[in-house]
Amino acid sequence: MSVKQRLSVYLDAEMMARLEKLASKERAPKSAIAEAAIISFLTADDVDRWEAALTRRLDRLTRSVDRVERDLEFSVEALALYIRAWLTATPPLPEGARAALQAKGRERYESFIEALGRRLATGQRLSREVGEELATDSPEADRPLP
Repeated sequence: MSVKQRLSVYLDAEMMARLEKLASKERAPKSAIAEAAIISFLTADDVDRWEAALTRRLDRLTRSVDRVERDLEFSVEALALYIRAWLTATPPLPEGARAALQAKGRERYESFIEALGRRLATGQRLSREVGEELATDSPEADRPLP
């Protein structure tokens, strides 16, 4: 195992933004990405190394796509299960109250769409919030959901 040495590098704002975006997307440290790029640059003539690096990247992408596919399948199944339960448990609207209940439903839907738009605009994601809640050791994290 080799001892790592520190190197300070100055990047322009655009390059730093690209590096940070890639590090976030790949969930990898910026230094690991920079090291891989330097290795790739220094060993550009070494086809075997380049092929191995490319294979590792393709494997990582394949695993990432597999996770996305699994998550999407889970989301679709959860939504379908919710819709089925909602349709079977929701009684028909009484004729006299139908207009008022439909107006209330439209109001709630508009409120939902506004909240969704705000969350998407600010980059909030439920999965991130859940992860943060699970990571904390506060008593609230152990509290059952209402």
